[in-house]
Amino acid sequence: MATKKNQYHPQIAFHPGETLAEKLEELGMGPKEFAIRTGKPEKTVIAILKGKSSITPEMAVQFEHVLKIPAHFWLNMQRNHDEYVAREERQELLTESTEWAKLFPFADMVKKGWISRKTTIEEKTSALLAFFSISNHNAWEDYYFNQQLKVAFRISLAHTKEPYAISAWLRKGELQASELPTKPYSDKAFKAALPEVKSIMAKHPENFFKQLQALCLEAGVKVVHTPCINKAPINGSTRWLNDTPLIQLTGRYKRNDSFWFTFFHEAGHILLHGKKDIFLEDVDYSDKDLEKEEEANNFAIKWTLSDEQEEEILQQSSLTENDVLEFAEKFNTHPAIIIGRLHHKKLLHPSKGRQFIEPVELE
Repeated sequence: MATKKNQYHPQIAFHPGETLAEKLEELGMGPKEFAIRTGKPEKTVIAILKGKSSITPEMAVQFEHVLKIPAHFWLNMQRNHDEYVAREERQELLTESTEWAKLFPFADMVKKGWISRKTTIEEKTSALLAFFSISNHNAWEDYYFNQQLKVAFRISLAHTKEPYAISAWLRKGELQASELPTKPYSDKAFKAALPEVKSIMAKHPENFFKQLQALCLEAGVKVVHTPCINKAPINGSTRWLNDTPLIQLTGRYKRNDSFWFTFFHEAGHILLHGKKDIFLEDVDYSDKDLEKEEEANNFAIKWTLSDEQEEEILQQSSLTENDVLEFAEKFNTHPAIIIGRLHHKKLLHPSKGRQFIEPVELE
């Protein structure tokens, strides 16, 4: 199979009408006579001679009989010319999109392996268009700014600070999700899986992410890890791809308490808010529903460490390491969840209890 490296694209490919004109002149045959001999309207022949119309397979066969030049000769010329014109038009589109391409954190996308290294801006532009599966930058704006495909994408990134980086991160999540086979989504199955997910959170084994992903896939929920990209400091996202919910996590703070809170927050969006919205954590956008964010937060609190459980912990006059371990076992949570909550509420000095926090490395 030919590769891009050894393919040859001619710098120019003449319209077959030019060759036809030369042949007719050589034969001393005018357009009118040729039209009569081939059974084609004279205006069609003239349009071909001027390069304004194409030679069809049916015409090529007729030309063969009149001119004694094989039909495939005319069809090859027409095909080469059409490809040349298409490539020229494509080059124009790339040129028009180069300023758009400069707005993406291309170097970081290459570093993370999302896209291959390119040298020229035209090559970078082409790679980005391929990454998004779009033909030009206008299609990107229609999708991410103008919401022309609302079924697939229900918010506009037009008013976010870094729409280009955010769109790249979201797109990578879609590509990752497309590689995961899953069962049809079941609300009941996902709810039933959460207690087991909570136990994984409490134990936090080395392969916790694979266990989490497998459990969710059984319930019809796709969970992917997409590391943060420059200019898009996101914790996570929830959206539906057709009838399948997708949870996209960054593991941004590289600590287990933050990771698990974010997961349960996103799970809350799926179970409480259905298919109509897309949620981006730590990103301000015009359609953001703060009430739904608060509901998702409360859902995450319930599953990681409830308010009642927190209150019981706070009744301790002094909290020892042993106390933290005992409470974690009693509430089926991880000690880091307790410490992280107390740090977040400024009820414990940030230097205290850090030994319980597990690093999350998913790169």
